[in-house]
Amino acid sequence: MTVVATPPAPKLELPPLKLGPITVDTPVILAPMAGITNSAFRRLCREYGGGLYVAEMVTSRALVERTPESLRIISHDDDEKVRSVQLYGVDPVTVGQAVRMLVEEDRADHIDLNFGCPVPKVTRRGGGSALPWKIDLFTSIVQTAVKEASRGNVPLTIKMRKGIDEDHLTYLDAGRIARDSGVAAVALHGRTAAQFYSGQADWSAIARLREALPDIPVLGNGDIWSAEDAVRMVRETGVDGVVVGRGCQGRPWLFGDLMAAFEGSDQRHRPDLRQVAESVYRHAELMVETFGDEGKALREIRKHIAWYFKGYVVGGELRTKLALVTSLEVLRGTLDQLDLDSPYPGVDAEGPRGRAGSPKKPALPKDWLLNRTLDDAQTRDISFAELDVSGG
Repeated sequence: MTVVATPPAPKLELPPLKLGPITVDTPVILAPMAGITNSAFRRLCREYGGGLYVAEMVTSRALVERTPESLRIISHDDDEKVRSVQLYGVDPVTVGQAVRMLVEEDRADHIDLNFGCPVPKVTRRGGGSALPWKIDLFTSIVQTAVKEASRGNVPLTIKMRKGIDEDHLTYLDAGRIARDSGVAAVALHGRTAAQFYSGQADWSAIARLREALPDIPVLGNGDIWSAEDAVRMVRETGVDGVVVGRGCQGRPWLFGDLMAAFEGSDQRHRPDLRQVAESVYRHAELMVETFGDEGKALREIRKHIAWYFKGYVVGGELRTKLALVTSLEVLRGTLDQLDLDSPYPGVDAEGPRGRAGSPKKPALPKDWLLNRTLDDAQTRDISFAELDVSGG
């Protein structure tokens, strides 16, 4: 991997992130992304830099029912020092059962609760970024989860958004409730559910949360596309660490840049096309190991192709072929057709990646916004609202 120097920067005076008994020397967290942050991708990222690498979101109901896919999602490599799992749920009883299972069966060292997912199939059931609006439900879930996690001294954190929309913000109330309930840290994505991933993340909201919660770690998320963005977020908001999601799609080496930047180093990865092609092939090999099914692994790698080759001169015909690969042999042959001596393209390979979507009215349960507590009908519906597959 080509490593180049950028203008030197002073070392960030940022201490290691403390989550209960866990110390994260480089205060950088890989955000859980469904269909992305499986053990294969987490390994690639770990090989470049330090941090905390969270598995894909798993639904509490699926985990309690021990579906094969949920057990696959929470599996970790033997050398993952911190086994981090993110749970989604809308029923306090089911969430508590899932946390208890993870703790009693020694399946996780860190548990995160998802209150930030904006996708309609989650919010229309009152989950994800819709849930903190209901203060009683949010409080019950967090308190139950913290209680169960504490039985095994497993730190529990939450990740959330600003709120449902600008007229229904929840992050300050939710942050205080979470702190008072005993969470180890709070992470905020500086967007509302209505924004989806569009527009610009509101870092000023992250700064306000940091100011409101001086006694626990606060982590910032949103629009970190480079190591320089992460440094700027820390300096502008005062957060204790950063959470990186879409910025690392197709760029597992970003974690090497982040570690270097936080240490004051001017070293950055600037891969040529040959190095990107080798990363793609290694990613596919690891996916085969993860799924034990070459066909499924190659179908999964297709979504990563556009991210890896963003900004590189590849050509439409080869991009199409790469998006249709069916085996490692076909992938290898197609990658070898690239002009592998092409250099790093510079700014064209940087910046936003992944689908941003567009602002939209969030899908919510009936009469969800009428008040901040559950009514009788919503209380009855909650116990049936758990999704039976991972999502978000």
